[in-house]
Amino acid sequence: MKTALVIEDNDNNLELISFILHARGYATRSAVTGLDGVAEALRDRPDFILLDIQLPDIDGIEVARRIRAAEGWPPVPIIAITSFAMAGDRERVLVAGCNGYIEKPIDPLRVMTQIEDVLAQA
Repeated sequence: MKTALVIEDNDNNLELISFILHARGYATRSAVTGLDGVAEALRDRPDFILLDIQLPDIDGIEVARRIRAAEGWPPVPIIAITSFAMAGDRERVLVAGCNGYIEKPIDPLRVMTQIEDVLAQA
C-alpha cells in the first residue's frame, strides 16, 4: 500500500484529503507544521507528499526546499495544495521542488485524478 504524507494545518482540509486518499487505497501520515512535515518526510520516506503552502511556522516553499536539500535518494513527489492563486505562485512552488500544484478549494471529485496525473509524470 502506498503512503502519502499530508502536511496541512487546517483540520477540515486534512480530514477531507485523508478521507479521499483512504477511499482510493492509500495510507496516510500527517503533519500540521512545516518543521514537523520535514522531519516526518525525512524520517519515514512516504511515496508522495501533499503540501499546504501556508503553514504556521515555515511555509510550504521552505518545506519543499528543505526536503529536496536533504534527500539522499530519488526525489519523493511533492504536490502543493494551496489557496495561492496569484500570478507567479505556481512557478514559485515548482521552482522550490514541487512536482505539481493543485488549487484550493479542492474538488473532491477531481483531486485524485489531479494527484495521480502528477504522480504519473514524476
